[in-house]
Amino acid sequence: MSTSDGTATASQQGPVASDRIDPAVWRMAITVIVGALAVILDTTIVSVAINDLTRELDTSLSTIQWVSTGYLLAMFVTIPVAGWAQSVLGGKRLWIAALGIFLLGSVLCAAAWDVHSLIVFRVVQGIGGGIIMPLMITLIMQAARGGNIGKVMATISLPAALGPILGPVLGGVILHVGDWRWMFFVNIPFCVVGAWLAARNLPDDRPRGGTRARLDVLGLLLISPGVAAVIFGLSRVEGSAGFASVEVLLPLLVGLALIAAFVGWALARSTAALVDLRLLRHRPLASSAAVGFVLGGALYGSMLLLPLFWQQARGEDALGAGLLLIPQGVGTLFSRNLAGRYTDRYGPRWVALTGFALACVATLPFAFVTAGTGDVPLLAALFVRGLGLGAATIPLAGAAYIGLGHAEIPHASVITRVGQQIGGSLGTAVLAVVLQHTAGGAHTPEAVADAFGEAFWWSIAFTAVAVPLCLLLPGRPTAPFVPESADVDAEVAAPA
Repeated sequence: MSTSDGTATASQQGPVASDRIDPAVWRMAITVIVGALAVILDTTIVSVAINDLTRELDTSLSTIQWVSTGYLLAMFVTIPVAGWAQSVLGGKRLWIAALGIFLLGSVLCAAAWDVHSLIVFRVVQGIGGGIIMPLMITLIMQAARGGNIGKVMATISLPAALGPILGPVLGGVILHVGDWRWMFFVNIPFCVVGAWLAARNLPDDRPRGGTRARLDVLGLLLISPGVAAVIFGLSRVEGSAGFASVEVLLPLLVGLALIAAFVGWALARSTAALVDLRLLRHRPLASSAAVGFVLGGALYGSMLLLPLFWQQARGEDALGAGLLLIPQGVGTLFSRNLAGRYTDRYGPRWVALTGFALACVATLPFAFVTAGTGDVPLLAALFVRGLGLGAATIPLAGAAYIGLGHAEIPHASVITRVGQQIGGSLGTAVLAVVLQHTAGGAHTPEAVADAFGEAFWWSIAFTAVAVPLCLLLPGRPTAPFVPESADVDAEVAAPA
């Protein structure tokens, strides 16, 4: 597996791999990126359209928020099933099916006749998206077989890097010149082309033999509603009396109780559980999940603050805010390949630590912003912040899979995905409460700037917490490696 500090060694990990990535891995990466772009762009496009949808559908803001909340809840109910579904259908068929569900949801959303039908159809989208995101990483990491993890993660992180650049701008343009329904029509070509590429390029890995993986029904009934209840409770913070309100505390406590029950159940069932939590004894995965939880708070929290800052404190509209967020996305895009190479050369620990430290420092100007602060210094800070986040995300995502076998990768994908999303929901909820209390009585430009400055201090604190945690990540590998269990056949892609 690895040394006590998580450093991989060639003798422990198996045969030394070439620095050159297999062309088949590149083809698979391009194939899944095309499909995943539909999910990434959809999320960022809809996030800038909430106010416009409120007006177009003649409803309240509290109701229209369910367009996003319902989508997220459907995703979290579905994510834990991804590993089991892959073991039954195979990665190729599951990927095409998930794209089909997302395509169906997109077409239905575009045909929605009122806000309630739109919310229901967004749930359909969320079911497909909940499978697509963890399965994307699983397929690529299984194909890469542990070699050149940094380069591989730099490639498959492309949708996440492009989303913040293209999504808000595309959403702003659509709302400016066309009808809101086109926000969902733009998903169609990505889904269709992605499914066609998958049919051509993904290997036929359907399980063979008479034994099929059995669904852990009780585990599913515990973890999926548990995670969904936690996310729902956190999503109610902004429009309520804070964390102390019943509508927040009740689902939050119920969700935590269900998750705790699942932990006990999963540890008792070991590999027969829906998600094998015993893998958290593997230090690279455990440390990556912990830092990923904090990253979620810093990343998703800032996704709430930054658009609101440009709109409320600087007077921009949705399109203007989207354009002003481009430098951060460009910085993330630029740092991907460099972070991937350095991760393979020096290990995840120091690359991630440097990235988080850079992101932390680059957020400081927003904490000191005043009504008279110019846009140019803030745009430069956003670019540097993007560089830091890109440098932190690549090694963090790759470190979770160091030393894992073929059958363990789907479980690791679910663990890291759920941890990051819960962290993101918590960070968003905390910053929403802070902003609600600080900006509630702000009526002058200077007061609004001060309110956002205090909220950004909280965002900086989230990012700063991750810096020392990065020391738990694996250190410098002595050689590129391929896990000994990487040659396990595809039919054991998930536990029975």
